[in-house]
Amino acid sequence: MNRSSFFRTTLMMLILSGLGLPSFGQGTPTVRRALPVPTATPAPKATPSPKRAAPKAAPKTTPKPKARPHATPPAASPKKMTPPAAHTLPTGPRITYTAVHVDGPYVALTFDDGPHKTNTPRLLDMLKERKIPVTFFVLGELVKTYPEIARRIVAEGHEIGSHTWAHPNLAKMGDAQVRSQLDRTQAAVKEAAGVDITVFRPPYGSLTDRQRHWIHNDYGYKVILWDVDPLDWRRPGADVVASRILDHTRPGSIILVHDIHPGSVDAMPKVLDTLLARGYHFVTVSQLIAMEKFAPAPSPSPSPGGAPAPTVAPPAPAPVATPASAPSPGEPASPAPSPAASPIL
Repeated sequence: MNRSSFFRTTLMMLILSGLGLPSFGQGTPTVRRALPVPTATPAPKATPSPKRAAPKAAPKTTPKPKARPHATPPAASPKKMTPPAAHTLPTGPRITYTAVHVDGPYVALTFDDGPHKTNTPRLLDMLKERKIPVTFFVLGELVKTYPEIARRIVAEGHEIGSHTWAHPNLAKMGDAQVRSQLDRTQAAVKEAAGVDITVFRPPYGSLTDRQRHWIHNDYGYKVILWDVDPLDWRRPGADVVASRILDHTRPGSIILVHDIHPGSVDAMPKVLDTLLARGYHFVTVSQLIAMEKFAPAPSPSPSPGGAPAPTVAPPAPAPVATPASAPSPGEPASPAPSPAASPIL
C-alpha cells in the first residue's frame, strides 16, 4: 500500500467513526447516543424598568416679606426713665401774648403788613383825629420803600413792631434765614424812624417754641399774637370787618387788622367810634403789657410762731399815660391819651 492510499483509508475511518458507522474490519458498532449539546438558554431579557424622571427642582422664588399688621406694638418692659433736663426750655418772664389780663377797659389795636402807600396815611389821619395810639407791625422791605410813612408813624405816637422783612413762614426756615429777616427789618426801621424794635409778630402767627425762645433771648422781642381776628384778608367788606371786631373785643384784647386792604381801613371809623362810646381806651401793645394784672397769690399760711408769714407785693407796672379813671361801658368815653403824651414802651 502506498502512502497516499494509507492516508485516504485513515481519513475515511476517522469520518466513519465520527458518524457512528462501523469501520472496515469491525463488528456491529455500539450505538452511541450523542450527548445533547447543551443549548444555552438565553437569559430572559430584563424588562427595563421605566426610568423615573428626576424631580424638577422648584423654581427659586424670593420669599415675599410678610406684611406687618398695623397693630400697636407690644409694650416694652418698663424702664427707668431719666427726667428731662431742667434747661430744655428756658423759664422766665412771659414771652408770648394773645391778650392781656388788665384791670379796666383797655385794648390794643394792631395793623399788619404795611406801610401801604395810600391806606396807611389815610388810617393815620383817622387815628390822629381821635388821638388814638396803635401798634404797626411792619414789613422791612416796605419800610425801605416808604421811610417817610414809618417816620410819621413814630412821630404821631404810635408803636412800630417787626413783621419780618418779606412775610415768610418762619417755622419752615433755618435760624440763619430767620436772623436775616429780623436783622434787615430792624436796620430799616432804625434808619427810617430812629427807634429800636421791642415787639414782634411772626407772619401767620407761625413760630416754633425753640424759635420763640431764642428770638426772645437774642433780640429781647416779645411775641405778639391776637385774640380778635376779623379775617379781613378775605376782604369781606367794611361792615363785616367792623361787626366782627365789635362783637369779639373785650378788655385786654389784642385786635388784628391789615392796613393794606382798603376795606379794613374803611371799617375803622365805625370801630373806633363805637369802642370809644362803649368806654374802651386804646393803648399800644407795649402799654397794654405793662398794665398786665396778675392773678392774686393764694392766702399765706401762718408761720410756726403764729404770726402771719410776710408777703411780697408784686412789682408795680410801668407807668403808662392813660386816663386816671376808666369809665364803665355805657358812659360817655373820655378822650384817649394824647399820642404825644403816651410813651412808647
